[in-house]
Amino acid sequence: MPSHFLSKPVDVSKFGVIFAGAQKNVGSAGVTVVIVSDDQLGFALRECPSVLEYKVQAGNSSLYNTPPCFSIYIMGWVLEWIKNSGGAVAMEKLSSIKSKIFYEIIDNSQGFYSCPVEPQNRSKMNIPFCIGNVKGDDALEKRFLDKTLELSMLSMKGHRSVGGIQASLNHHQIPL
Repeated sequence: MPSHFLSKPVDVSKFGVIFAGAQKNVGSAGVTVVIVSDDQLGFALRECPSVLEYKVQAGNSSLYNTPPCFSIYIMGWVLEWIKNSGGAVAMEKLSSIKSKIFYEIIDNSQGFYSCPVEPQNRSKMNIPFCIGNVKGDDALEKRFLDKTLELSMLSMKGHRSVGGIQASLNHHQIPL
C-alpha cells in the first residue's frame, strides 16, 4: 500500500501481507509498516535472508535486527494522533475534504492550473498539477516552486512520471 496508507479504512483480513512505505501518512521517511496474517508467517522466498522472514521477525517481536527507533517513535505519535482524531474513518473524511478543495481550485481555474490525471483516477493524497497550461509553463512553475521554498513548503517539484508540481496532502502535520 503506497501513499494512501491509513487514508481510509481497510479490512486487513482480506490480505495475506500488507507492505506499506508509510512515510507520507504515518511517520518519517523510510518507515515501513508490514502486516502479515498468521497463515503467511511461515512463507519465505527461497534463499531469503532471515532478516526478511516474517516468522523470524514475529518470533522476535519485530526486533530481530536494529529497528529505526526514531522513525518508530514518530510513527507512534502519529498513530496516537490518528486514533485520537477518529481513526481511519476520520482520515478518509479529512483526505476527501482537502483533496476536493484542491481539485476544485484546479478545475475552476479556466486552464491556469491543470491536472494530468482523469477525475475518476485522482488521488486524495498526492495531487500532480501544471501551471499555465496543460503541459505547464516552465517559467511560471519555477516562480511557483521558488515561492513555495520561501514559505517552507518543501518537495513540491512534480512527480517523476508527470512533471509539473505535486502537492502531498499528508496527515502528520501534528504538534508533538
